Amino acid sequence: MKAISDNLRSIVFISLAMLIFSLQGIAVKWIGGDYSIMEIVLFRSVIAMPITIVLYRLEGGRGLPKTQQPILEYVRGFFLFLSYTTAFMALAALPLAEVDAIRFSGPLMITILSVLILRETVQPYRWIALIVGFIGVLFIVRPGTATFNLGSIFALISVLFYAFSVLITRKLKETDSSATQAYYSSLVYLIAAVILNPLAFLVSATSDAHPSIAFLLRAWNTPTLTDMLVMFGLGFIWAGGMYFVARAYSTAPATVVAPFEYVSLPFNMLWGFLFFMEVPLLATWIGATLTIASGLYILYRERRDTKMKRGKNLQVEVS
Repeated sequence: MKAISDNLRSIVFISLAMLIFSLQGIAVKWIGGDYSIMEIVLFRSVIAMPITIVLYRLEGGRGLPKTQQPILEYVRGFFLFLSYTTAFMALAALPLAEVDAIRFSGPLMITILSVLILRETVQPYRWIALIVGFIGVLFIVRPGTATFNLGSIFALISVLFYAFSVLITRKLKETDSSATQAYYSSLVYLIAAVILNPLAFLVSATSDAHPSIAFLLRAWNTPTLTDMLVMFGLGFIWAGGMYFVARAYSTAPATVVAPFEYVSLPFNMLWGFLFFMEVPLLATWIGATLTIASGLYILYRERRDTKMKRGKNLQVEVS
């Protein structure tokens, strides 16, 4: 009964995290037409950093979070910063649901990088699932067609950088807590935003620039009180979402939690329609279905294989 209870709690936690993160997309699209990405990241990080320190204290830490692997923490933070930035650039040009659907190619990227970098062995069924997922991505991105949008490339780049960060997280989780990792990533965000904000003064976007590029290079614009509160709110959204993600994955196995990350798609479809009158194309529906199906199949096989290994180990112990 306890296992069932833990699983249910983890599902609630991850669903709350996806709901909270979906609100971030609304905020970014809502105010993104008036401010640059770096300006939004700067205000967001100013709020997020103190929150990560509070979370660190709640974990029993004292002072500021400390890491045993500073280089990995900073590299991970830099990859997350690049992922965060390019995801925002994609949101400037694409519907919420389309960006979210492309994000579901994350497991595909992580698997490919695991093979290339970590030399992990991948079973044939995973390669088949990866191919199906890749076909799904092609449906969503639609390269070479009239509906192709440069924002799709930024969304894919975002997933790639996120996949790199996941590989580093595997190394860091042995020594650093979730709050410590969140603190260092926020620190990198803040430093990067401070350094890159002046970029808009040196390289300004032209009036005919692609929306994603314009979002990156837009000149500094002093925010109104309402917009500043929205930017600060992004800090709470990020911290709250990360907290519930950490709770979910610490309460139940990843094979139980991960499939429920896909609830973000209906959330983003709903927000996109209600706030921006966005209706996903048929190709997006098909691509999202293929990508999600491939990810769920991989999780199903991994869960089954894990149970079989446990069963064999138990038989060996009994004999």
